[in-house]
Amino acid sequence: MPKASCDASCVHAGSADTGRRPVVWVRTTVRVIMAVLLVPGLPLLAVPLPGRSHIQRFYCRMMLRCFGVRISVSGGPIRNLQGVLVVSGHVSWLDIFTIGAVLPGSFVARADLIEWPALGRLARIMKVIPIDRGSLRRLPDVVDAVAQRLTDGHTVVAFPEGTTWCGLAYGQFRPAMFQAAIDAARPVQPLRLTYRHRDGRQSTVPAFVGEDTLLSSVRRVITARRTVCHVHVCSLQLPGEDRRDLAGRCEAAARPEQALPSAPAHALVA
Repeated sequence: MPKASCDASCVHAGSADTGRRPVVWVRTTVRVIMAVLLVPGLPLLAVPLPGRSHIQRFYCRMMLRCFGVRISVSGGPIRNLQGVLVVSGHVSWLDIFTIGAVLPGSFVARADLIEWPALGRLARIMKVIPIDRGSLRRLPDVVDAVAQRLTDGHTVVAFPEGTTWCGLAYGQFRPAMFQAAIDAARPVQPLRLTYRHRDGRQSTVPAFVGEDTLLSSVRRVITARRTVCHVHVCSLQLPGEDRRDLAGRCEAAARPEQALPSAPAHALVA
């Protein structure tokens, strides 16, 4: 099973206003209030309304702003294709809102998310495709479900690393999920996500790794002065016939240009 080597030592605090606690407190309070006001509208993203994709992008951008995150997009044009598998490296729960602000779709997510008291119901409404990392025997069923969604013309978002990394290191793209694109004969859109501080330094503030809890991760993000996520839209990859080749092509596209390979992970020189 995929297991990241990242832990709490990888995560460093954000650029908060040191010595200016009132500023941090006010900023954090405003962000929390804004996020709470937006949360009730999340189920509306699953309602088949005209122009839903535009609503989804706008909503995700607003939610990112509530957490103090700004987003910038570069690279190739965002093609309005039907039935595309979107893949990227996996750093944080923020990835969901970041990708949703660029290419919204159904997510492949950990199966235990369905069992969470509040998020579980929301995940079902949003038609999340659950994957049980503890039962590889069910993996073919997940691949078939993704392939069917792609065949039906839906966009599906997956994180082929299988777990989260800190953003300074990353894991290999596992080939299994790419079989869905091959079976459905649909293209794959790799995205390159890079989180940075407002001064351009690479940030591990959003990382959700090791024994980190969701609450502590959210607190770290929402109290940071500002986080900027750069999304690079890579070249669209045709499925071909070899899932390992397809996974390799997408992984190469999704990695930062300055990334240096190492084993078992790849380190990034900031």
